[in-house]
Amino acid sequence: MIVSRLIGLPPDEIHLWLASDHVDRERAIEYRLLLNSDERRQEQRFHFEKDRNRYLVTRALVRTVLSRYQSIDPNAWVFSTNAFGRPEIDAESEGAADLCFNISHTAGLVVVGIARGRALGVDVENIFVRDNPLEVAGQVFAAAELAELGRLPRERRLDRFFQYWTFKESYIKARGMGVSIPLQKFSFRLERDGLVDLEIAPELGDDPKRWQFWQMRPAHEHVLAVCAERTRDTSPAIVVRHATSLDSEQLVPLGFHRVSPSCDHHSSEGSLPV
Repeated sequence: MIVSRLIGLPPDEIHLWLASDHVDRERAIEYRLLLNSDERRQEQRFHFEKDRNRYLVTRALVRTVLSRYQSIDPNAWVFSTNAFGRPEIDAESEGAADLCFNISHTAGLVVVGIARGRALGVDVENIFVRDNPLEVAGQVFAAAELAELGRLPRERRLDRFFQYWTFKESYIKARGMGVSIPLQKFSFRLERDGLVDLEIAPELGDDPKRWQFWQMRPAHEHVLAVCAERTRDTSPAIVVRHATSLDSEQLVPLGFHRVSPSCDHHSSEGSLPV
């Protein structure tokens, strides 16, 4: 049985939980007990074992992580989806109304982001598993992003593609609207070393100053972006934990690759040093 130890989540912190998407058969049985019947059926719909394992780890991690912040058994969480299909904590979950979570997974890594009282989006990508991702750049990037990508030396374009892509995905996930937001109607500027700037077309009805961003490299092959709603003058600290199992973890001192220019770059124990 997995017992969750409660931890605090102040409003000026955002917590990221990282986990490997590999699970052995013994732990898979334990993880599966946490899932509801719909999740178990969904797991079995995946043809490849690696995809079933990634789904299983993701759903079990979400449930156990949420139980670190609220006294609810991991298998008792109830989820719903918004009008755009984004998973959310069901409104009837007592005491968890201000908890926001977002999940992302790719080959080798599962990420769960947790915040209180603010919209949050996370995206992680393995830069080596997609076939020719640059071929779709013209369909998903704004003109300014395509121009900047084209000016780079060929050997740097793949990495830059995923920097753009994870930022864009984190933004539409934070908005809770997914790809219903036209990807070419907003853009990121990455020309300044270590900084990221967001520009949004007026017809989207959003203010770039509403959002702040972080980007990091948990491993050589992974790019991870975070988009969070600004709720106060100071920037929240990002606290990263690696879930070595569903009931144990260790703090991870990752460094930022890029941040929004107005972030105040403060950190604390377990947060990301700049």
